[in-house]
Formats: sequence, structure tokens, C-alpha cells
Amino acid sequence: MEAIIFVGIPASGKSSFYAQRFASTHVRISRDLLKTKYREQRFIKTCLETNQSMVIDNTSPTRLERQRLITLIQSSAMPCRVVGYYFQSRIADCLRRNQRRPDAVPEVAIIAKAKQLELPSLSEGFEKLVYVRLTETGFEVERWNDEV
Repeated sequence: MEAIIFVGIPASGKSSFYAQRFASTHVRISRDLLKTKYREQRFIKTCLETNQSMVIDNTSPTRLERQRLITLIQSSAMPCRVVGYYFQSRIADCLRRNQRRPDAVPEVAIIAKAKQLELPSLSEGFEKLVYVRLTETGFEVERWNDEV
């Protein structure tokens, strides 16, 4: 079983990446859809109880937010691999993509999340970290360099 935690500001490509790479194998858990941390926690626990791999498709910008998720996942009796996907992005690119989205978020939300964003680290409890970048031709996935 695998729990993937996406890390990135709004409009950085997280949900599109999920649809392309994980929709057929992992349950998508999104606070945008679930609306509350309580519901999110219940879905995570259900996945853990039923041995279902999941993608937590939130911004997860801070170490504290990610630690809350990692602690919950690691408290399960079922072994679960925790992997982080960091979506590199420029604010200007996200603002431009956001304008084309049917569910656009306020620009101030993108800027605020960018200011909160802390780079993830393997020391947080991830077994693996991956860089993801959205380009003109699609997604580029690279190995993590924890020296950044």
C-alpha cells in the first residue's frame, strides 16, 4: 500500500498529474472536495483499513501540515509507504493556468500558498520524494535532490 502526498501551490498541475498517473490505482483524497480535515482524515483511515493506495491531493505547503498526514498514515497497523511529490512551479505560470480553469481560485490564494510553501525533506518521514514540473509538453518527473 502506498500513500502519496502532493506538495505544491494551486494550479501547479497536481490534479491533472493524478488523473494521468494514478486515477486507475489510487483513491484521490482532496480537501477541496471533502471540505473538512475531519472528512479527509476519515477517508485516509478508510484507505488504511482497507489496504487501498491513496493520493492526498492538497497543497500541503508546510512541514506541520505534512507531518499531520504522515503521522496519521504511520499510525496505521497496515504498513504503508509514504511518498512525496513536490510540484515545482512559478507563481506567474500558476496564475496564468488558473485563469483558464473552470474552478479558478482567487489569485491571492495562489500567492499566499506560495509564501507558505516549505520544501519537503526526506527527514519528515517520506520514504521517497520526487520533483514534478509541468512543461509545455506535459509533466517531467525527476529524482529528488535533498540538498536544495
